[in-house]
Amino acid sequence: MQTTINWTGDMAFSGTTPSGHEIKMDAAPEVGGNNSGARPMELLLHSLAGCTGIDIVMILKKMRFEPSAFKMEIEGSRAEEQPRRFTDIHIHYSLEGELPEDKVVRAIKLSKDKYCSVSHSLNVNVVASYSINGVKGSQNI
Repeated sequence: MQTTINWTGDMAFSGTTPSGHEIKMDAAPEVGGNNSGARPMELLLHSLAGCTGIDIVMILKKMRFEPSAFKMEIEGSRAEEQPRRFTDIHIHYSLEGELPEDKVVRAIKLSKDKYCSVSHSLNVNVVASYSINGVKGSQNI
């Protein structure tokens, strides 16, 4: 995989992904940016959520289950000192539908432990929790 990112002035950068989608990044105004795009660290959280979400849907479909709704709340804690990397990331998976808890837990564990390439590219503690139809899950993942 290869991509090119171009500087567009001030603190802004833009590029087109290998799949043809444009991404714009910028810094906050207080550090010289113009807020014309997402922050790179925001995109990192979105990348992690997208990767694990795709895994979970694919795994559940293979098990012949499909959520009627699925959202993730992802929170990253960052170090106070530079380089201000993420030290912990918590993902809460909220799924709706006729989904057995053991199958949801298995799908989350498989994504976390085996399949999510973004997660495995990070050196950070990723913690997961879940709820199904608004009921908090009973297992630690």
